[in-house]
Amino acid sequence: MKRSGMRLGELLLKSNLVTQEQLDKALARQKREKKPLGDLLVEMGILTEKDIVETLAMQLEIPYMSLEKGLMTPKTEQGLERLVPAEVARANLVLPLSREGNTLTLVLADPYDIVLIDNIKNLTKCKINPVIAIKADIRKAIDTFYGEEDLLKEAVDKSYDLAAGEGEKTEETAKLDEIMAKAETAPIKKLVDLILMEAIKSGASDIHIEPFERKMKLRYRIDGKLCEIPPPAEQMVHPLISRIKILSKLDIAEKRLPQDGSFTVKMHNKSIDFRVSTMPTITGEKVVIRILDKSSIMLTLEDMGFAKENLTRYRSAAVKPYGLIFITGPTGSGKSTTLYATLLEIAKPDKNIITIEDPVEYKLEGINQVQVKPQIGLTFASGLRTSLRQDPDIILVGEVRDLETAEICVRAALTGHLVLSTLHTNDAPSAVTRLVDFGIEPFLLGSSILMVVAQRLIRKLCAECKVEYQPSEEEVKNYNLKAKTIFKAKGCETCRQTGYKGRMGIYEILTINEKIRDLIYKGEPASSIKKVACEEGMESLFQSGIKKVEEGVTSLEEVLSAAYEG
Repeated sequence: MKRSGMRLGELLLKSNLVTQEQLDKALARQKREKKPLGDLLVEMGILTEKDIVETLAMQLEIPYMSLEKGLMTPKTEQGLERLVPAEVARANLVLPLSREGNTLTLVLADPYDIVLIDNIKNLTKCKINPVIAIKADIRKAIDTFYGEEDLLKEAVDKSYDLAAGEGEKTEETAKLDEIMAKAETAPIKKLVDLILMEAIKSGASDIHIEPFERKMKLRYRIDGKLCEIPPPAEQMVHPLISRIKILSKLDIAEKRLPQDGSFTVKMHNKSIDFRVSTMPTITGEKVVIRILDKSSIMLTLEDMGFAKENLTRYRSAAVKPYGLIFITGPTGSGKSTTLYATLLEIAKPDKNIITIEDPVEYKLEGINQVQVKPQIGLTFASGLRTSLRQDPDIILVGEVRDLETAEICVRAALTGHLVLSTLHTNDAPSAVTRLVDFGIEPFLLGSSILMVVAQRLIRKLCAECKVEYQPSEEEVKNYNLKAKTIFKAKGCETCRQTGYKGRMGIYEILTINEKIRDLIYKGEPASSIKKVACEEGMESLFQSGIKKVEEGVTSLEEVLSAAYEG
């Protein structure tokens, strides 16, 4: 494997695929995260994986293989499936293509992985001739070659065969010991494992298992939208849920009350936490599994989607020694991720940081995290009160839900602490009136609050299939579009035909300056605060989204589904 004299970044610049500014930003992040430059450029939405792989092929002077061009079909008569077993191919994302004498042509996603190449060399006793392809193409080619195109579909189909011999047993007629015994059988264990694996592979944040009359629903939440997956047979629902309860250490016999639990699995060399919630419905227990991938929160504030000027404003507030900052938005709008990214940036050895959360979703190194437990009297308010006796510099309160918690947050901010928290409001100015409605005195609130950030998550257009078009005159007029061309979703294999892949934030940042503070003191409504804030340069959620449309990051339809100009 040869290597040209130019580095990857230099080749990307020479090919006009990145600007110097984009490359510098990626290299700065690489120093912090120790990830390959190509992976970071893809994560940041600057390039597609195909761009990186084609450039790597040029740099290393090795062939680039594409499924689309029919170049990834292994020679079936050479016994390659025995030379490189399916489990090795899947675990390492490699595909044997052909063998010529003692040389094996092998498709890899990362030809720089010398350890992997040596391992395959030792396994096959062959010299390795590496070629490169994108990960999605390698996965599809592996599935086709090894005859396991859709393991989950196969397990679901098998569940109907198993159910055919079960008759019409309902939850009432099936005995608990029978359900428990079935939950421990190999087919049920395999089915649960495949449901979890497929969810992770799809990038899902939640799994919904829902029993209904005569059928069962299985849905994944991918990029904020629920997608139906072909479900197992109805008769499998009770042993399936029981298996999940066993993993989560929940009471299998209790079906009348909601339960919460969790479990952790190691997959692809990383730990993934699953938070489980059960809820009794009139047709049986519904289970929702939240997938908590620790690597998903290792984001910097640059990755979150802040416009450059908004990021500067937010950072200037986050480094203040005291004051109150609120992140607002509905459930699932990314508030916790923004707060975690903020803590990771401002955490220093000379700062004592305490968080009070419900639940603690991710463990952060060097930060004291407290799990709220209302059943024993450990509430947000009591936890916050105790934390003030622990000599904190920065306090994160998971959510302000009541007057007592709000009052302690305000007093903490007034007595020299930086306090970060969340509220459920539709926009940033409404957070001020919500706190006054709680019972906070306007003069105390005006003196303590630094900033309110409203946020939403929008889906990013799939870089592989997005379609360019010219907006209509009506769209230009109604949404004040300045770009001559924008993009819309199409759908391809990479994005599961949705047209979108990944999400990012749009933001509305209310900085509390003297004018806004006077309005708070006077008890003015949110509409008056918003009017003055916009005059002072605040960008609304909708305007933030329109900028993403003009940049080609998302579609107009997606922004309209998340925000509107009121």
